[in-house]
Amino acid sequence: MQKSFWQSGNTPTLLSAFLYFDLSFMVWYVLGPLSVQIAADLSLTASQRGMLVATPILAGAILRMVFGVLVDHMKPRKTGIIAQVIMLVALTVAWLAGIHSYMQALVLGLFLGVAGAAFAIALPLASRWYPPEHQGKALGIAGAGNSGTVFAALFAPGLAAIFGWTNVLGWALLPLSVAFIVYLLCAKDAPECPPQKKMEEYLKVLKDKDSWLFMGFYCVTFGGFVGLAGALPGYFHDQYGLTPVMAGYYTAACVFGGSLMRPVGGFLADRFGGIRSLTLVYTLVGILIFLVGTAPTDVNVALALFVSAMLVLGAGNGSVFQLVPQRFSKEIGVMTGMIGMAGGIGGFLLAAGLGYSKSLTGSYQIGLWMFAALALCSWAGLLSVKMRWRTTWGSLTAARI
Repeated sequence: MQKSFWQSGNTPTLLSAFLYFDLSFMVWYVLGPLSVQIAADLSLTASQRGMLVATPILAGAILRMVFGVLVDHMKPRKTGIIAQVIMLVALTVAWLAGIHSYMQALVLGLFLGVAGAAFAIALPLASRWYPPEHQGKALGIAGAGNSGTVFAALFAPGLAAIFGWTNVLGWALLPLSVAFIVYLLCAKDAPECPPQKKMEEYLKVLKDKDSWLFMGFYCVTFGGFVGLAGALPGYFHDQYGLTPVMAGYYTAACVFGGSLMRPVGGFLADRFGGIRSLTLVYTLVGILIFLVGTAPTDVNVALALFVSAMLVLGAGNGSVFQLVPQRFSKEIGVMTGMIGMAGGIGGFLLAAGLGYSKSLTGSYQIGLWMFAALALCSWAGLLSVKMRWRTTWGSLTAARI
């Protein structure tokens, strides 16, 4: 008899993984909501502002692979402790010393990438406690830390208007310290962790074309979510003349739904199958982003389209990671790092691309339509492999594929 979800794993570890991921995401993303104020203070162009927002995303993408390897060698809990200490020290130095130039802001963005790497730590920490039939829900809950972007969008611009944007970094230290203490007290490694792998074993995974397919699929779902989350404050400010605080509120509305939909996406994938869920995700994303690329004149129409797109992308993130543990159960640590890296690279390219689109053409249209085209390419790719997946490794697992 199968145990229920709450009986089958370790709830304190799951919740501490969520909290760690949630607040790390808040810090990883914080330059997005602050980008309009930082750009005004440091006299940045639209392309520089886009690169500022994209830098933590790219750094986080690369570091996800690094921390994914560390997770397999040191186990998730210890790796998470190291990452959080680095993050706390970097924020403290930036807050006390201040940020006075574009280059210093980019260096800060590189260190904030450590926060983005929490993905490669929190998900294996939670995943290893749960059986295949509950992977979608476990990874959905742990991965719902995407909601940290909501806190940054809601509060960072307002706090910056009152205290200055550099002091927002100091305020962020308070919740991060609480999350660190909770993590130390509650997070535990699962008793059955995969054995350490040699470096050639990581490279061997790259020879499997399914690993590249998963990276491509997540590049669109997670890359779309985090790339849009970073770019939307500037988009609403440039396109509709919203103040930084109001643009933050509009962005928060977009990322809130997407964050909540990650566990829902995992649940739906458990219920109906990850392939079926993702097919619908890519179809809807392509349509919605194409429509918003037509530059609607009413800001509320644009908001509705972006909220809908982020809801679907959030569900897609959960659906991708319902499938990954079924295909790569023994390599979940390194695969989480690799796939997370691909998602971060997708977010970097989208955020930077939208900034360059605005600088070069005066419009975000080309960047948005290129992303819509990528979503439809993912849809076609998924359709091309669904039969093979279902008849090979999909037939060996109790989960729906």
